[in-house]
Amino acid sequence: MIINCAIIDDEPLAAGLLKSYAEKTPFLHLTGTYGSAIEAMKQLRDEPVQLLFLDIQMPELSGIEFAKILSPETKIIFTTAFQQYAIEGYKVSALDYLLKPISYDDFLRASNKALEWFATNMRQQACAHDRFMYVKSEYKLQRVALDDILYIEGLKDYVRIHLADGQRIMSLMSMKKLEDYLPRPEFLRTHRSYIVHMSKVEQIDRFRIVFGDDYIPISDSYKDTVQQYFDEHTLV
Repeated sequence: MIINCAIIDDEPLAAGLLKSYAEKTPFLHLTGTYGSAIEAMKQLRDEPVQLLFLDIQMPELSGIEFAKILSPETKIIFTTAFQQYAIEGYKVSALDYLLKPISYDDFLRASNKALEWFATNMRQQACAHDRFMYVKSEYKLQRVALDDILYIEGLKDYVRIHLADGQRIMSLMSMKKLEDYLPRPEFLRTHRSYIVHMSKVEQIDRFRIVFGDDYIPISDSYKDTVQQYFDEHTLV
């Protein structure tokens, strides 16, 4: 996978260093380097990039202000010499925050984080569009239609996928991997050990999800997200 990226930094030395880092990173394709957000604005509006290495403290328009008007499809890694901007950076959903002077190790770590985000997002979109996935089960690949899934149960290193027809499929996989892969909010984590297909839920009893004789718990860690889903789908 190749990620189209750009750099905005008003310090020529810092911009040049980031450019050299981007050019030697195999999965990055640098489309432009800009000395200010104003300079980059028109170009990025006409030809948006997937990833932007963005300085925060710049004249005329700061990186934080520019991030707020960017397309949400452009992900940001902030670069700055001032640690106090970290919280503001995460408020605009930055993927990462690099503190100057930036080493190549730190740059590569942040870039790999972006690569994983884009790869996960691409898999999610494909899964949501195609409405099925393949999982490894008993030395073979098993096709599982999303619409057939009731819920998924985590069992140490394995998951058990419970289907509407009563079939259960075991696969060596982590719950985190499945949670990142399945489309949200159609599938929500309700507990450390459970992911539920929310559109299949027909009954909730004392804040437990009921599938026949099975009761799926909703733990404190996930109850706000689950409650929001129910609130959005409840007539009062």
